[in-house]
Amino acid sequence: MAMRIGTIFPGSGRFCLAFVLLLLYGGHALAALPVYTITITDGVYSPASIKVPPGQRFKIIIKNTGKGPAEFENLALRVEKVLAPEVESFVVIHPLKPGNYHFIDEFHLDMSGFAIVVTEPKN
Repeated sequence: MAMRIGTIFPGSGRFCLAFVLLLLYGGHALAALPVYTITITDGVYSPASIKVPPGQRFKIIIKNTGKGPAEFENLALRVEKVLAPEVESFVVIHPLKPGNYHFIDEFHLDMSGFAIVVTEPKN
């Protein structure tokens, strides 16, 4: 006959599950992601670029303050967000290697777009 943990210690099942999940994720779920906010207004990104350290996940909040739809896209990174006017969304970017990662707005291909610049910290 199998005995459940909750029978011996009532209410401990949820605690055990939470503890196991914390061990499995090693605290990553608790660590806050760096957050960057950008706006897109009729194809113009503000700021036009951000600098981030290599090897770190981060979150970008994207706000479309323009009168038409906007897109935040980089095919190499497999990131694409289409936003209606006055809509806000976000993307989480996986750790990147040093380099420049250019994003476009296909609704405004004549504009310069947006860049994520990943550089090694200077000693």
